[in-house]
Amino acid sequence: MKILVTGAAGFIGFHLAQRLLDRGDDVIGLDNLNPYYEVSLKEARLGQLEGRPRFRFVRLDLADRDGMARLFAAERPQRVVHLAAQAGVRYSLTHPETYVDSNLVGFLTVLEGCRHHGVEHLVYASSSSVYGANTRMPFSVHDNVDHPVSLYAASKKANELMAHTYSHLYQLPTTGLRFFTVYGPWGRPDMALFLFTRAILEDRPIDVFNEGRMQRDFTYIDDIIEGVVRVTDRVPQPNLAWDGAAPDPATSRAPYRLYNIGNHSPVELLRLIEILEGCLGKKAQKRLLPMQPGDVPATYAGVDDLMRDVGFKPATPIEVGVQRFVEWYRSYRKS
Repeated sequence: MKILVTGAAGFIGFHLAQRLLDRGDDVIGLDNLNPYYEVSLKEARLGQLEGRPRFRFVRLDLADRDGMARLFAAERPQRVVHLAAQAGVRYSLTHPETYVDSNLVGFLTVLEGCRHHGVEHLVYASSSSVYGANTRMPFSVHDNVDHPVSLYAASKKANELMAHTYSHLYQLPTTGLRFFTVYGPWGRPDMALFLFTRAILEDRPIDVFNEGRMQRDFTYIDDIIEGVVRVTDRVPQPNLAWDGAAPDPATSRAPYRLYNIGNHSPVELLRLIEILEGCLGKKAQKRLLPMQPGDVPATYAGVDDLMRDVGFKPATPIEVGVQRFVEWYRSYRKS
């Protein structure tokens, strides 16, 4: 298959491109290499991909409408996995325009490319942040998610709505994946595990928000990729039992689906730090801080639908995943 992976120099996109190439797919990797975090890490990920047979890299901004239209017309991918986005909850408090350009305008160019060029299936990254003010646990894709608490979350919810519109109007099969706190080798420097590891090794204090009482459904990268690949291979069909009098947010009469991909095992932030200290052989200097605007106290993925439809649920223990991250981090920083 020929598959377009947007955000191919990003954390999840890089791992996905590797997996697809390993199984023999042709991969067009798109990224704009923006400086939200150190470009050298993105270039190092790309260095693992470039030169491999069946991989081609295209440097392009999603908001470049003409460029995106030309790309789809020239490459005509069979499937698209759209992972490129402006990430980060806290960054959205200070740079809201960036989220509109990347996550809304950029998503529209992807939808239009899929619509006009016969793409068989669009899989796109949503986020656990869409659950916002919801408190019923575990989070279910069948619950209403109309109360986001950050612009980042609102942009991801908007993506789900935009995708449904294209599934309904143009019969474009779309699947949204709500990722839960992804971590692992080649991870993002703006996320807690990377920040904590770097600071502890450099003898600097770490900022621990909500005094470490936050819980996150940390999900190891290999589990995320397994879920993405299985979902990409399963083109959604209309749910003929869908009832407009009692609408199910996760399905539709259109070819549209939503899934959570999370470890369904929340871990308190202080426990993560404890595991990390054990792996590093070094204690953290903790600076306990209050909850930040836009954050939520806990995330917990319900994954019954994912298990039912593609026969998979994440299961990597946090102790195993953190150890693998630390081993990668030590090796990467020496290179």
